[in-house]
Amino acid sequence: MKQDHAAILVVDDDPALRQSLQEVLEAEGYEVTTAADGEQGLALLKEESFDLVLSDLALPGLDGMGLLKYLVSEQPGLPCIIITGYGSINNAVTAMRQGAYDYFTKPVDSTELRLVVARALEHRRLKWENLHLKKQLHRRYGFANMLGNSDAILRVFDLIRKVADTDSNVLILGESGTGKELIAHAIHYNSSRREGPLIPVNCAAIPEELLESELFGHERGAFTHAVRTRIGRFEQSNGGTIFLDEISEMSPGLQVKILRVLQNRSFERIGGIKTIRVDIRVIAATNRDLEELVRQNKFREDLYYRLNVIPIKVPPLRERASDIPLLVQHFLETFSRTKKKPLKRLSAAAQDLLLQYLWPGNVRELENLMERLVILSEGEVIEVADLPDRYRQLASPPKAEAEGFPEQGIHFTDAVQAFERNLILKALRRCNWVKSQAAQVLHLNRTTLIEKMKKQNIPSRPDFAPPPAGASKGSDP
Repeated sequence: MKQDHAAILVVDDDPALRQSLQEVLEAEGYEVTTAADGEQGLALLKEESFDLVLSDLALPGLDGMGLLKYLVSEQPGLPCIIITGYGSINNAVTAMRQGAYDYFTKPVDSTELRLVVARALEHRRLKWENLHLKKQLHRRYGFANMLGNSDAILRVFDLIRKVADTDSNVLILGESGTGKELIAHAIHYNSSRREGPLIPVNCAAIPEELLESELFGHERGAFTHAVRTRIGRFEQSNGGTIFLDEISEMSPGLQVKILRVLQNRSFERIGGIKTIRVDIRVIAATNRDLEELVRQNKFREDLYYRLNVIPIKVPPLRERASDIPLLVQHFLETFSRTKKKPLKRLSAAAQDLLLQYLWPGNVRELENLMERLVILSEGEVIEVADLPDRYRQLASPPKAEAEGFPEQGIHFTDAVQAFERNLILKALRRCNWVKSQAAQVLHLNRTTLIEKMKKQNIPSRPDFAPPPAGASKGSDP
């Protein structure tokens, strides 16, 4: 919405004043429509779109107060400025209490008119942008947009739903790249605190000597170079949520101060003596084992229990492999749109390799890969040849693997699980995903195969798999 092209409705029964207001506002670049009484103004409001209304209070028929009541009820985001005679200022003040943005007394000063109108339009613009931003955040962090249908991630979604609208502290646990910050946003924007701020702090990214000031703020002169008072992140979070990411990297001394905030919801700025009380919810996250750090005396036990009121463990991507096709499709569509590229799809062979891969970088690694493929691959279908080397190598295991040794950097258990998964997938593809036939190929009982598929998060028949040839209603899926 460009302010210099804003549409303004002027409602006044005085022709001279109506024309004067129109001339001043049109000289500022506004589009001005006039009405001689309240009924005409009301009809225009119902037919056209305006960004601001200027209305006289004393109008024949429907007066300015009646017009204001309509705006407050039917078009609450539309600011209204009241014009009144000097002897009716009390009525103008009443109008402001009932929702008017401001008022002028007659005769209207043109300089004041320009300033107040500009201020009212800026106020409307900021409200519109704030509302638009909140809608975007809701679309991005609403539960409907959190992707995954594996049992592992559905349990996480269910837990988020249960805890979102409480004020309990939450500890999000998971490897790097699993989406811990996304979950923190989802909790905040689906809670009663959604109108308040969400303030993130990456405790690992801020030097230890600066982190205390970053969290609690400081008073002017508290230390060298403290030339002004600074408001800390806890104070900024008042009425909302603070997200302490990588909480495990916090020094022991700072852990004590965080514990006090969690206990009392109060603190002092560095160099200050005034106790500041805050109404906040604390969400913390880490990719490390806090219980082990407590045993090693590297993390305070009392702080751990304060944070760990509701733990949410985010599964790594390798434990929710059945979500990969859904995530791939989402990222391909997203980057095709944002990069202005044709929509592409993965070949079955390329997708099979991605299902075998162990994903040390988790969802973030998958997202980055899809962005790269959307930009660099040339065909409509992304083939195995388009994948980077580390993914293509799964199609032809290195010599060390053929001799029974895991690839360097992969744990033995992970290598065994990957090998088992690869065998099951090959058998299922060979048998067109008929599990009874695949079980025979693998010399397994059908029930054993189904249990292994569940353990490996292999879907019964994923979207990319062709249906069994000649499958009928009674065939074994």
